[in-house]
This record gives sequence, C-alpha cells and structure tokens, in this order.
Amino acid sequence: MPRPLLDDAHIHPAIRNRVATHHQAIVREVQAAIAAHAVVVVGMGANPFPKKARRALDAAGVAHHDLDYGNYLSQWRERNALKMWTGWPTLPMVFVRGVLVGGANDLDKLIASGELKTMLAGSKG
Repeated sequence: MPRPLLDDAHIHPAIRNRVATHHQAIVREVQAAIAAHAVVVVGMGANPFPKKARRALDAAGVAHHDLDYGNYLSQWRERNALKMWTGWPTLPMVFVRGVLVGGANDLDKLIASGELKTMLAGSKG
C-alpha cells in the first residue's frame, strides 16, 4: 500500500515550488550516495543508533558509506526533508542496494536472518 502524499492539486500554486524544492540538496546527496554504494547509513552526531548500525555492519564485514547531518540542535530542517522524502521518521536510515531497510534494529534483524547477505548478493535494481 503506498503511503499517502498530499496531491499537488491540494497545494496552493503559489507555494508548490517551495514545497517541491525544500532542502532538496540533502535529498540529492543521499540519492547520489545510494546510487554509488551498496550500503548507506544516514545519521547524525550524538545519536547512538547510527553508531549501532555502523558497528553491526562492521561486525558483519559489510562495507558501508556513512553520511551524517548535524546533531540534535543543528540541521534538523535538512534532516526533516529526508524524513519527508523517505517517510521514515527516525535516524539512522539504512539503505541496501537502493532500498530503505529501516533503522539500526531493522538492520540487526536483516543481519541475523541472513537477508542482508542475500540482498547484497543479488543484483542492484
């Protein structure tokens, strides 16, 4: 089931461009990293969960590309654009072969079940 998004017809024409371009540089940066790397961890400073995800990947021997944006008091608007783009409400955001797999706890489950290994063995697509 697709997640609901406010249709452009329900956004006043005077603000459509502002809505469409709000902090899109950070979204494009994450999209470029996802295209270039099999595993990407998006996080922020002072949050223990991105560190937990990275430690789990390191322990599993999985190379990953890390992006960090600010901390609890900075760059929250930019991070909000990522949350709006993905629909994922927390950090980290872990991407495997272009697929958002969730956060640190979700990643732990994929590692434990062997699914992460399967995802990485498959072709990107």
